Amino acid sequence: MDLFEKCKNYTVAEEAREMGFYPYFHYLNSGQDIVVNMEGKRVIMIGSNNYLGLTSHPEVIEASVKATKEYGTGCSGSRFLNGTLDLHMELENELSKFLHKEDTVTFSTGFQSNLGIISAIAGRNDVIVCDKENHASIYDGCRLSYARMLRYEHSDMEDLERQLASIDKDKGILIVTDGVFSMGGDLCKLPEIVRLARKYGARVMVDDAHSLGVFGEGGRGTASHFGLEDEVDIIMGTFSKSLASLGGFMASTREVCEYVRHNSRPFIFSASITPACAASALQALKILEREPQRVQNLQDISNYMREALKKRNIPIRKSEAPIIPINTYDDWRTFVACKMLFENGVYVNPCISPSVPVGEAIIRTSYTATHTKELMDEAADIIQKVFAELPDCEYFEKLRKEHEQQK
Repeated sequence: MDLFEKCKNYTVAEEAREMGFYPYFHYLNSGQDIVVNMEGKRVIMIGSNNYLGLTSHPEVIEASVKATKEYGTGCSGSRFLNGTLDLHMELENELSKFLHKEDTVTFSTGFQSNLGIISAIAGRNDVIVCDKENHASIYDGCRLSYARMLRYEHSDMEDLERQLASIDKDKGILIVTDGVFSMGGDLCKLPEIVRLARKYGARVMVDDAHSLGVFGEGGRGTASHFGLEDEVDIIMGTFSKSLASLGGFMASTREVCEYVRHNSRPFIFSASITPACAASALQALKILEREPQRVQNLQDISNYMREALKKRNIPIRKSEAPIIPINTYDDWRTFVACKMLFENGVYVNPCISPSVPVGEAIIRTSYTATHTKELMDEAADIIQKVFAELPDCEYFEKLRKEHEQQK
């Protein structure tokens, strides 16, 4: 069999294009903001992770430009060898202080952070216990570690305990959970997770990609939100969301960070984040510390939009974060809804299987601290109009069958 046979048989994307429903790779003609120019038209952006609205902040842009002029466009090597700048060290020190941890290690991307942390910390004699709705990067980190992986039903603490109780006492155990789950926008049950970790001698790692700048004192994340900073062993986060840049990090004890620095293959064998990325993340962190009200603004505008959608009878899922999922159930129905919303001036993200279970497709909307109530009302009115015109799931099942027959 030809290795590329699978590529030849992959036709779903082209079929969606042929039917006019393909929802991916829309391109921007402007910077990331609350209103953008996308493919030549004005679009309200409610599909971005720019939670604090800092990607267009003049100080962040200035810091990025200044660093590029001073250090150049890249580091030309890994942190392990020639690729460490004083900027990287300053960023790590500031993150450690902000998160009340002894040390921090930065990685080139958020995805790579989970690969690098988990594959270094866990090995063949260890067990990793994961929430079923954890991010894909966590699962790939587990695979790379060669540790045994157990999964528990989403936020089901009884199932978590069953999994923990099944593990031999001579195994090292790492419980890994998203702080805020990226699809549903719900918070993990960290107090219960910590209690069970103590009971079974496990360590706890929290992926705060969608929590940093969103929850906790001054935006310090999930552990801070629950008053459990000293009980969480590893905090992972990204720069591509609240910190308006690109990269990721882990914050932990000095000995754990030192171990990861010297044993993490994704860290050792990857070029370090660019000077511009380090400087912009550092400046965004400084703004967050200086302007903690952005965290409250984010919660306020998210709650405003949540109520606006409820008033318009839009079928939203319960969530606590500035992520509000709208139920569409059917994959093709989701594609059509996203297309109609885009044509009417609102950008959202389609989430279909396998990122969500079959039959549980959603439109993922997300919000920014700098969104205004006027913009939210405009977007909510457009969503109401589109959902009023959107065909039901049975229509799309018929459409699929007709398309199959034509093929």
